[in-house]
Amino acid sequence: MPELALNRIDLNPLTVFATLMEERSVTKAGQRLNLSQPATSGALNRLRGVFRDPLFIPTGRAFQPTARALEIMERVGPALAAAQAALAPSIPFDPATDARHFRIGCSDDAAIPLLPELNCVLRREAPHCTLTVRRADYRSAPDLLAAGDVSMVVGYVEDDLPAKAKRRRLVEGHFVMLRADPASEPITLDASCDRPHALVTYRGDLSGVVDDELERMGWSRRVVLGLTDFALLPLVPAGTDMLATVPDLVAEPLAAQGGLRIDPTPFPAPPNVVLLAWRGATDGDPAEPWLRGRIVESLLSARA
Repeated sequence: MPELALNRIDLNPLTVFATLMEERSVTKAGQRLNLSQPATSGALNRLRGVFRDPLFIPTGRAFQPTARALEIMERVGPALAAAQAALAPSIPFDPATDARHFRIGCSDDAAIPLLPELNCVLRREAPHCTLTVRRADYRSAPDLLAAGDVSMVVGYVEDDLPAKAKRRRLVEGHFVMLRADPASEPITLDASCDRPHALVTYRGDLSGVVDDELERMGWSRRVVLGLTDFALLPLVPAGTDMLATVPDLVAEPLAAQGGLRIDPTPFPAPPNVVLLAWRGATDGDPAEPWLRGRIVESLLSARA
């Protein structure tokens, strides 16, 4: 942006603009920034005058950014992130009194055991802070981190993270089998392959990593139901001979909800690894390492 333009513009509304790009709502953006709706609308109107563009078009309940807004965000977003990272070390964080809004991504198999524990911690230690949880899987996590939509992701994350992202291995678990039938003996591999199976994947597939492992062993199973949400799984096997192979991290809450039994898998399943990945630019913000520490403690406590 030319020097003359910088002399003419109040840079404070750019924070409002970046928040509007994330929330797509004047009301929600104002709540995050502790601004009234008139103040948020006023900042947006000033930006519209400077950029000579409407920036956001109302579509139902949400705003859609214009092409010009997307272009501005592509240029301004990294600059705002860099400024925040530069200023963060000088801004202390007191969880007991500060009102921060955290944004994280989480796969639902990690969210089910994590969020009850984490919510209790936040309400007890950081009662004025708020948390938004975005659904994240191995496909969406890199983009969420790169765009700054979330500051960290908990779950299965592949290697194609943004260049400056960091990661920590949280849990290396294993798969177990859920069943509703009353038989007392663990199921055999032969019987398992003859029974119908439900499978949870991010796309509702009928084949997953367990099927790949069975194929290497020369076996196959009958997956008859594909789901995209672990929370739906406890509703399915009741009254049937259906089986479901799930990560051990999420097995106990699902079994308790659906009245299911947990069996070991009758075959050597691959490990299930939960990772914490975060934007390196947030390391200078004392609030972010604090939250990462509470996530680690909460997940390990839920698994104990």
